[in-house]
Amino acid sequence: MNTLTRDIHDIARCLMRYRADSMEQFELKGCHANYILTLCEEPGISQEQLAKRLYANKSNIARQIAILEEKGYVRRENDPSDKRLLHVYPTEKARELLPLIQSNQKKWDAFVTEGLSGEELAQARRILQKMKEQAVVFMERENEWKN
Repeated sequence: MNTLTRDIHDIARCLMRYRADSMEQFELKGCHANYILTLCEEPGISQEQLAKRLYANKSNIARQIAILEEKGYVRRENDPSDKRLLHVYPTEKARELLPLIQSNQKKWDAFVTEGLSGEELAQARRILQKMKEQAVVFMERENEWKN
């Protein structure tokens, strides 16, 4: 049975495979593109904030940041007022990779939206934004229930 959720999942998986292929030459995974994009947009974001921003659990964030740090793409610093908080910053190596990631994102977006009119694209964006907002509300409610 083909559902809307399945279609969204399939599109996301195709994107992740495309990203994985483009990041392979740098010995990175496809998911690392999101990390680098976010860290270059928000240098110094805490690992906890990064987990919320990327909708990932804290242990996955810590693992992936450790990989990026080991490969020289990020650095972590303790918060001066709260030693439990770690802030993550992109290195020059990450900033050098950013244009490629952004270019690949534009290429992907152009390809998957090819053939859509301007109005169809605007409508798709509005609908997906509403769906994303609902998904976030759902997850927040689920997390309240679990806590």
